[in-house]
Amino acid sequence: MAHVEIVSTEDAPAAIGPYSQAIVSEGMVYTSGQIALVPATGELVAGGVTEQARQVLSNLEAVLTSAGSSLDRVIKTTVFLTDMDDFAAMNAVYSEAFEAVMPARATVAVAGLPKGALVEIEAMARTH
Repeated sequence: MAHVEIVSTEDAPAAIGPYSQAIVSEGMVYTSGQIALVPATGELVAGGVTEQARQVLSNLEAVLTSAGSSLDRVIKTTVFLTDMDDFAAMNAVYSEAFEAVMPARATVAVAGLPKGALVEIEAMARTH
């Protein structure tokens, strides 16, 4: 069995269930989905999907950094939206975060997300 490292950082929200912020295995980082919780308070960031997407990507970046990776090493993401009408606004923020390297991506509509979040993003990335 491959060596597995559990990733945990105070720079991103603590897990709100029985899961890790991320797992590193064989040179890859697998993040749990990040929602727009402010790490210091555990509350959703104020605002709509634009503000939430920014916070989500900030949280995702913090987890990746803690795992020895970064946004420019992401190879695949999955975006979950509670309303596909928010796609363009989320996409505008997302494209700023992934300017240099555009990872493969799936975007799906879901009936709901934890804590009433509007957007959640998970990622897979290389560590080097």
